[in-house]
Amino acid sequence: MTKKRIFLTIGCFFLILTVIRIIWILLQNTPDHVQAVKGEVDLRNWEFKDTHVLSLDGQWEFYPSILLLQSDKDKHTIPDDKVFINVPGTWNSTIANDKNPTFGYGSYRLRLLIQPDKDQLFSIRIPPIASSSELYVNGRLLAHSGKPAASEEQYIAGNVPYTVSFATDQSEIEIIIVTANYADRLTGGLFLPVKFGTDLAIDRAVGFSVGTQLAVCLLLLMHVIYILILYWVGARQKVLLSFAMLILCAIITILIDDDRLLPAWSTLNYEWTLKLYYLGYLGLATFLTQYAKGLLPEYASFRGFRWYTYFCGIYFLFALFLPVKTIMLTDALHTLVIVVPFFVLPTLLFRSARRGNEDAIYLLLGSTAITTNMVWGIIKNLGIIELGFYPIDIIACFVAFAAFWFKGYFRTSTQRAILTDQLQKADKLKDDFLLNTSHELRNPLHGMLNIAQTVLNSESRYDEGKNREHMMLLISVGKRMSFLLNDLLDLTMLKESRVRLQLKNLQVQTVAAGALDMLRFMTEGKPILLINNIPDTFPPVIADENRLIQILFNLLHNAVKFTKEGSITIDAQIIDGKAHIQITDTGIGMNLETLRRIFQPYEQGEVDQTESVVGLGLGLNICKQLVELHHGTLTVSSTLDQGSSFTLSLPLSMAPLQEVEPNHTELLSLVHLEAAAASSSITLEPKTALAADRPKILVVDDDPINLSILVSVLTEERYDIVTATSGTEAIALLDTREWDLIISDVMMPQMSGYELSRSIRERFSVSELPILLLTARNRPQDIDAGFLAGANDYVTKPVDTMELQSRVRALTEIKKSIHDRLRMEGAWLQAQIQPHFLFNTLNAIAALSEFDTDRMRTLLVEFGNYLQGSFDFRNSERVIPLKDELDLVRSYLFIEKERFEERLQVTWNIDESLVLSIPPLSIQPLVENAIRHGIMKRTEGGTIHIQIIDYGDYAEVTVADDGIGMDITAHKQLLDKKAGRRSGIGLVNTDRRLKQLYGNGLQIQSTLDQGTTVTFIVKK
Repeated sequence: MTKKRIFLTIGCFFLILTVIRIIWILLQNTPDHVQAVKGEVDLRNWEFKDTHVLSLDGQWEFYPSILLLQSDKDKHTIPDDKVFINVPGTWNSTIANDKNPTFGYGSYRLRLLIQPDKDQLFSIRIPPIASSSELYVNGRLLAHSGKPAASEEQYIAGNVPYTVSFATDQSEIEIIIVTANYADRLTGGLFLPVKFGTDLAIDRAVGFSVGTQLAVCLLLLMHVIYILILYWVGARQKVLLSFAMLILCAIITILIDDDRLLPAWSTLNYEWTLKLYYLGYLGLATFLTQYAKGLLPEYASFRGFRWYTYFCGIYFLFALFLPVKTIMLTDALHTLVIVVPFFVLPTLLFRSARRGNEDAIYLLLGSTAITTNMVWGIIKNLGIIELGFYPIDIIACFVAFAAFWFKGYFRTSTQRAILTDQLQKADKLKDDFLLNTSHELRNPLHGMLNIAQTVLNSESRYDEGKNREHMMLLISVGKRMSFLLNDLLDLTMLKESRVRLQLKNLQVQTVAAGALDMLRFMTEGKPILLINNIPDTFPPVIADENRLIQILFNLLHNAVKFTKEGSITIDAQIIDGKAHIQITDTGIGMNLETLRRIFQPYEQGEVDQTESVVGLGLGLNICKQLVELHHGTLTVSSTLDQGSSFTLSLPLSMAPLQEVEPNHTELLSLVHLEAAAASSSITLEPKTALAADRPKILVVDDDPINLSILVSVLTEERYDIVTATSGTEAIALLDTREWDLIISDVMMPQMSGYELSRSIRERFSVSELPILLLTARNRPQDIDAGFLAGANDYVTKPVDTMELQSRVRALTEIKKSIHDRLRMEGAWLQAQIQPHFLFNTLNAIAALSEFDTDRMRTLLVEFGNYLQGSFDFRNSERVIPLKDELDLVRSYLFIEKERFEERLQVTWNIDESLVLSIPPLSIQPLVENAIRHGIMKRTEGGTIHIQIIDYGDYAEVTVADDGIGMDITAHKQLLDKKAGRRSGIGLVNTDRRLKQLYGNGLQIQSTLDQGTTVTFIVKK
């Protein structure tokens, strides 16, 4: 916090306190002030109000060394030995005492001239008078505090204010105050004003002052209670006790000052009242110092605090056990001890606020309020201005102190919430790390077990080449597991600073080329170009060869994982005498939040960007630490959806350029093994022309080794297997043929197995195309997510080979049975010739036999062809020639044409030379539906148009009519299997069979009262 801001804050706070106090003073004082002149006050024209109190200030008669009315109370004689003295004020100038002018005795006298009124009650409020007093009104003793006497041995000290009430029918009120002081060395006489007014006005003024003091004390006492509760149930901080004692001392000072409530309401004598006065203010200063010390840790070792505390402790014992007279000899020292903290602490608090402790401003404001109260207290004690009890400064002080605590509490609560959130995130990171570690270890373990099981289950003779290939794959998987464990070991070694570098001169070109070779197998089948732009003349660098290979491999591997298509480029240049190697990709990029924490352990970016990418999240953190061990830097820049660029700097070698051949044999051996695994997986991929009688399985995994293992395991079961390395590629392959099963890994980049399942379920039901998810994530929520996404089965790695084969066999057999059921359902539906169609056709034949036998014979032949086509066993096959389907349609249309004559018109647009195979009973149900539910619903009939257009790779079949059409509701229910409409079963069956074969079903467009068009695609 700046100095200007601190001074401005304190200045505004001080100004506010001062303005409030001035307003308070103006509201408390009497607007019309009456002054006493030569011992007399004329109040005959004064209007007494219950809201106004008079201060009897001015010239009083004073009789030094005379105790009026004490010796001759019955005679009530007034001597002539008087002087006039100003009240309030001291009597020091009129008392003849060489030892101390404040010590002595005397009498004050004042006459009040009033209008006689015996029903009016008056009251007088006598302030604390050092150090004993008696009040006489019209010659009668009404009250006293202590007992004034002419000698110290006879007098009794008392310094408590009191109030008396009286009534009189006289026109003059005589007030005599007898006082004696042998204890107070600072003040003597009427140092404070005497108040006069009606009894109600005085009661209100005194009640307000007393009530205000009690309210402040109760408020402060509540602070003490909750502070002690916090100390008892919460943290046992000593500063809480210091704050509680500070407040208790403040309460004591309030109760023994102003209206002296504590001695007035108790039997506390004058000596202990003074001791409490000394001890209260001493404790206030001491505990304020301790409180500030506890809240300012930077000054905790400040010696001044320690010595001050020791001195206050000694003075406390001194004031507690020695007589008051002896204590009062040290008034100057007591004042100095009390004042010092109120000037030293603001200075320290100011310095603390300047150093950045913004909360210190609240303590500074509190000390400002106390200092302000002290200044006004000095003004009050000097008699410069008449002041009563003023609570605002004390309240403001402790409100500021409480604000400091509350600010600290809220900050701590906020920090606790932040830390809790961080701990929860760390706990989640731990869980995710363990899960990912399990996934990364299960994957290779799954591969190793299945490869070994494949070799054991081989029923063929010993095939050295095949088994050698399997063993190479097994070693490759083991090496990958070894590297994973090395990452965990490296992280621990880096934390413990146990990594030692073997530095030497290296050519970056060769190392980069080797790292790119290691990852080239991962880009097989992907539109990703790996580019090495490091010039051959680039000078050597000083680095540990194995660690540099590890760094580049991790950075490049990271780029490949998050790049769907485009390029990954490695470049190098010299900047400021260092080699800067830059790896740039065109991947998914990162947002600002991810950039800020990407180098932290276990971090893998935003969930929505990397939820399908597995890994431990250690690679970048390890890379950064390894680069820093080389006295270099690793930085990153990235734009979301555009790509990322990692730049690492390394020191250049000053030695002449030499031919350095990197010796990364271990890593390169892994490259060859994984490349061999990738190539073997490619050779195992079946050709496009697949066997018609073998189940067709699409296997999806982004890891070529996993694909190779699955192909090896499933090939033994005589499946036709096609592999895909991404969900996008799998979606593209869906339309190429009819699949019996989809096997997909869950954790894949860009599109996860869950997303792939949801995309497939938008086109195929669970019975039309089964999905088997295969992954190492085996948490219940992961399995539930898989089934919710549309999977038929979920297998966790490592899975037993026999179990995997059994599950695949079960799912493919389910698909086959569903497929067979659909074909048989279509054939059955066609065979169920509706009775009214049969009767109508027979009636037509009978009618024609009477007048046109030629037409009868023709109709009878077509009816026979129709029956033969309807009951043909080939209707249960997958596809039939287009000619057969069209013959059935023509026979049906001929019969209907004979029945409806001119009401039914048919147009054809078909290339008769077109050679095409289509599903059986795919066109005829559409034609029948158009006639029955469209054209014949019109009285005048209509036209049906049948069209087949050849587009090269596919043909488009269209059946259109100009019948009654459909509204939106009927359109939606037409292909709904759950609608329960018997007439639509044939269409539903046709739609499902087309989807199974070609990926797309019937496309229906209809307008009410205009007609309907049904289209479907047949791939060649």
